[in-house]
Order: sequence, then C-alpha cells, then structure tokens
Amino acid sequence: MIPRQVYMSRLLAYKDNVIIKIITGLRRCGKSTLLQLFREHLLNNDVLETNIIYINFELMEYDDISNYKDLYKIIKSKIHNTNKTYILLDEIQQVKGWEKAINGLVVELDVDIYITGSNAYLLSSELSTLLSGRYVEIKMLPLSFKEYLTFQHFDNKLSLEEKFNQYLKYGSLPAISALPQQNDIINDFLMGIYNTVILKDVVQRNNIKDPTMLDRVIKYVISNIGNIISANKISTYLTNQAKEDKGIQNSTISNYLTMLENAFILYRVNRYDIKGKELLKSLSKYYVVDTGIRNALLGYTDTDYGHILENIVYFELLRRGYQVFIGKWYDLEVDFIAVKQDEKKYFQVSYTVTDENVKSRELASLNAINDNYEKILLTMDKTFITDHQGIKFVNVLDFLIE
Repeated sequence: MIPRQVYMSRLLAYKDNVIIKIITGLRRCGKSTLLQLFREHLLNNDVLETNIIYINFELMEYDDISNYKDLYKIIKSKIHNTNKTYILLDEIQQVKGWEKAINGLVVELDVDIYITGSNAYLLSSELSTLLSGRYVEIKMLPLSFKEYLTFQHFDNKLSLEEKFNQYLKYGSLPAISALPQQNDIINDFLMGIYNTVILKDVVQRNNIKDPTMLDRVIKYVISNIGNIISANKISTYLTNQAKEDKGIQNSTISNYLTMLENAFILYRVNRYDIKGKELLKSLSKYYVVDTGIRNALLGYTDTDYGHILENIVYFELLRRGYQVFIGKWYDLEVDFIAVKQDEKKYFQVSYTVTDENVKSRELASLNAINDNYEKILLTMDKTFITDHQGIKFVNVLDFLIE
C-alpha cells in the first residue's frame, strides 16, 4: 500500500479530536486503503490492537448490521477498556440511520471516529443537524499526476509527456497501477467500477426505473466536458436522438445530474460574474472524476484534448484546496477562477497557443479583467516565454508536478 500523504496528513491533524472524520469520494479512489494505512499508523505508534475497531460494511461478515441499533451494539461490545478507542468504519452508508449510532458513541464514550462513504447523501441535512459542528469532511479524489508518477511502474524510456498521456488514457484510480497496461484489461476493470457505482450508488439508491436513460445522460455529459450544459439542452438532444414524440422532462435530467454528482462521478462548476461579483445559477459546466472511465465509456480518442486538459486542471485545483468557478467577464469567459481564503487566481487552459490567433483568443479574457489577481495561461507548449503583459505562461506538466 502506497501512502496518500496529503490525505494522511489531514487525518493526523484531526487525530484524538472529538471531531468525526468523514472521508468521501468515488468508489475505489483509495478511501479504504487510507483507513488501513491509518490503522497501521496507530499500531506503529503504540495503540493496542484491542483499542482499534475496524469494520468494512462491504464484507459479508458484517452484512447483518442493517440499522443503527445493530451498529451501536456491535461497536459497544468491542470496547473492552477505558482507554481511547479508535473506530474506523468503511462504506458506512450501507447502514440505515448510522449517524444516530455515531452520535450516541461520541456522547457516551472516549472514542475517535473515522468514516468513509461513496455517496454525498452521507452528508445529508439530517446528518448535518444531528452532528452539527462535530464532523469534518475530507474529500478524496483519485490520484493526481504527481501521485501517479510514484504509484505507476514505468519503462525508463518513457518521457514525461508519454507518462502523462498514459495518465489521461487509463485514468487516475490507484488500482490501475497494479494492472497490466493493456486496453482490454483496464477497460474491463474501469467498466466494473463504473457499473458498480451506477448500480449501487445511483440506480438502487434512487430507485431509478429507466437506467438506460441515465446511461445516455452520462455519456452526453462526459462527451461534453468543459462545455456549457443545461438540463434543457440535454433533454432536447436526447429527445431528438430517440425520435420520441414525448419529450424527456427537464426535471428528470436535473435529478439524474444531481444523482451523478452525489455519486462523485460528475462535478458541476458554476459560473461567476467577475464584474457583477455574483454567482450565476444557470449554464454550468461538468467535469468527470476520472478520464479513464470517460475513455472506457466513449472509446479512446485524442479529439477535444483542450477540454480534457481543463478536466485535469480542474481536479488539480480542487486537490490544492481551491473553490473553483467558471469566470464570466461581460461576453468573455475565463476557464477557472480559483479561490482560497484571501487568495484568487485566474486560469486559462489551452492545448497550444503557438498559433497567434489562438493565443490572442485565449489571452483576451485574462487581459480584459482589470484587477490585480494572478493570471495564468496553462498549455502543453514548451517555450522560453514566461509571461505576456503580466500573464504567466506555464506548461501544464510543470504545473501538475510543482
């Protein structure tokens, strides 16, 4: 098991704090491994095994724990002394009303609790009310490119660009590194994860009656990453494709998009009016959590490379702790506004700007914004030019591994 240092450091920062640590993210992005590594850390730092309770609710051994009362009883039965007990609960969304058991344990006992879940419903309003002010969410993503370089075993002859292309092609899920790097094997693996997520975290959880329509919505969105999308636009397209007299309701499309967000497959990015200083609630963009899953569904193609780069940069900004928005300046658009506390940066992403017309177009929105925040143009170009009128030119790979 290879450590994910960023996430481990966050767990350690909250260790022995009454705050409940809730790790969320896509299935197979590394949450279970993180818990196991944390357990090893505890054992290596003089915590007795009897003071660690680890339960993975996807194992048959715990299949009979179906509600919060069962959960409370089994955990309490495993606590045998008055020393602090570390409770590690993996994929807890399987247990109905689990938050009631956790609330009771925190109130009554000397415990330190760590939880993982693969669905955003884990943090429902009911949970937020019950555990108000007593939990922190740690949002876990698949591997960054910098992490991928340490996980993967590469041929020494491969250049950094070739390694990056492999990252784009097969995606960023940690388990990929243990598989033969062959299209058919990795496709089967990725489709297995995709089907599990769709079945367990979307179809079953939401009692979807038409999974075929859901599949069509997903494929439409991930083939249009980086483009402005609305429920109406999707509905119109799918209705025309199906050649049905009865239109597909916008509300149905909106519900499907929300479900896919809650399963951590799609991430929605809202637009922000820079001039008016207000968040715009319409015409969002979507990005897919893993380019490997996208390729498994749509096939391998190098078209739309610029938007795929956007996808990679978007998730890298999330990993670095930024809130991310699409920027609007009058009729111009900035790919990303990245905000963190008092820090703000503007990013424009393009495959290449060696063509002067493309360069002018990509720089236009950054040049138009008349504030003093940092402005960065990210491309795959290798050039000695490092800035243009205060706008930094940065190679995408340099940005990702800095």
